[in-house]
Amino acid sequence: MNGCGGSAPDSGANVIRFWHFWSEPGQKAVLKELVAEFEKEKNVKVELTELSWNDGKVKLQAAFNSGAPPDVIELGSDWIAQFSSSGVLLALPGDGNALGRFVSYSVAPAMWQGRTFAYPWTLDTRVIFTNQTLLAKAGWTEPIITMDQLIRAAELVKESGTDGWGANGADAHRLYKKILPFMWTYGGDVFDAQGKPILNSPENIQALSVYAQLARAGFVETQRQLDAAFVQGKIALWNSGSWLSKKIYANKALKAQPIMMPGVHGQPGVSFAGGEYLAVSASTKNTQHARDLVLFLTKGSTAVRFCAQISEAGFPAEKASFSDSVLIADPIKALFARQLQHARMTPVHPRWLDIEAVIEDAVVRVLLGEETPQESMEKAQQAALQIVGG
Repeated sequence: MNGCGGSAPDSGANVIRFWHFWSEPGQKAVLKELVAEFEKEKNVKVELTELSWNDGKVKLQAAFNSGAPPDVIELGSDWIAQFSSSGVLLALPGDGNALGRFVSYSVAPAMWQGRTFAYPWTLDTRVIFTNQTLLAKAGWTEPIITMDQLIRAAELVKESGTDGWGANGADAHRLYKKILPFMWTYGGDVFDAQGKPILNSPENIQALSVYAQLARAGFVETQRQLDAAFVQGKIALWNSGSWLSKKIYANKALKAQPIMMPGVHGQPGVSFAGGEYLAVSASTKNTQHARDLVLFLTKGSTAVRFCAQISEAGFPAEKASFSDSVLIADPIKALFARQLQHARMTPVHPRWLDIEAVIEDAVVRVLLGEETPQESMEKAQQAALQIVGG
């Protein structure tokens, strides 16, 4: 824990504790600079504490359970329902209509039972990175716009002696972000309109079949290993995030080009959108300043500065700043902005993390050859029904 001003924080009503996940030195410096402006404007002290994605959620839960949570909390989009449904977050001003300044699909995770418990801060998505050298060597010269083209290109590269596709295997909290876009693109979903799981739908079974087909045209590994393999020029096609851009630019020999998620039936593909949200603890003793900090950081002009200096932060969730010229001057970044217009977030459910694990397990069983896509999705459907009480 460290205070932005560098000295010991004051105690009392003018101190806010903010727990966040921007733990790398450069990220911390940017956040510290912005928070220092807020401190000066509001005459308040902000104590910053960095969390890691590996154990940050556990630490937050422990803090709430012990009765000593931070005042302001950064939460991933798929965590909010679990916290807001538990009554530990403060209801913030405004209903869904009042959140109209944000990208439309980012609003649902902020809500629980018609009330607002968080504000969207940043958004990001995934695109397909292509190695133009490997594709050309395999004889593929067409644009990849459809899923059929993606499959044919990957298989052609495999036939040429190189891996055509990188498939996430067992990789908790990451694999689901790779299979959901296939499910959505083929017209599938996790729940129906009434909230009942529909994992065994024909569309989802087809999506898993395609994912497995692509895996056979490449190799299966963790995201970290596949990111490294792509930058080293070992994979022709790989679905990843904006954090890869710096490494791609650093390798001058790598001719990499990002493309949108391929589609089917003449419709664009749908990618995964993740988001960072800011919430306030229900037990805060400094409600006004905590709310003010959330408003300050989620304001478009502040978020643009944050995202411009931290490329992996993505884009402001405020739609007026979503495609700010400062952010999309880079061609890779510009494509991510386009993909965010054809992206979705995970469903809002208090037990999403359990359902997420069910989906990931289903994919792994198919990749290991233990079950067919239909068998695996049927089993996943039964497990999901048990979770939601169906």
